[in-house]
Amino acid sequence: MRCELDHLVVACADLEQGAAWVEEHLGVAVQPGGRHPTMGTHNRLLRLGARQYLELLAVDPETAPRTSARWYDLDHPAVQERARLAPFLLTWVARCDNIFAAVAQVPAVGEVQTFQRDALSWKLTVPDDGALQFGGVLPSLIQWDGDAHPCDQLADRRCELRSLDLSHPAAFSVLPLYRALRITGPIDLSNGLRGLSANIATPRGIARLT
Repeated sequence: MRCELDHLVVACADLEQGAAWVEEHLGVAVQPGGRHPTMGTHNRLLRLGARQYLELLAVDPETAPRTSARWYDLDHPAVQERARLAPFLLTWVARCDNIFAAVAQVPAVGEVQTFQRDALSWKLTVPDDGALQFGGVLPSLIQWDGDAHPCDQLADRRCELRSLDLSHPAAFSVLPLYRALRITGPIDLSNGLRGLSANIATPRGIARLT
């Protein structure tokens, strides 16, 4: 079993706001994604490497009112208020080759659920209450079915993820979980206030998203 960085999740009030934010900070346009009816969200995407991308995620206004929590704490008032002010890096997702073995090692990531959109299908860990674990510093886990991956359909905008810098006051508790998941990638975790920031190479230089 091994896990590696798959994608970054940016919370936004709506996708138009998120797309404008990416263009302002990175100088490139995102591409259409799709809808997640099970969770009442939709997204837009930007390729950051051969198998890494950025996901703009927002509540889908066309879905019916929900009786259960959305993923990534999107129903939390603090998340909604911060996204209303400006998009921000909410959490990240690690790709696994055996998601059930990974969950057995670190149950805190949540229960495995199955999803499908167009030609893509995948398994993803989601806690029952939809909450972020360790404030989003502990990733959700994903396993794509077959060889298909969102990056296969994304244009190369000449953006590349160089590093993901994470901090948390309980970093010493998170590090053993990273080791148990055998996480690889350009990731640095330090002790401090909760924070996530990504350094991304763009056509106009290095940009830092927080």
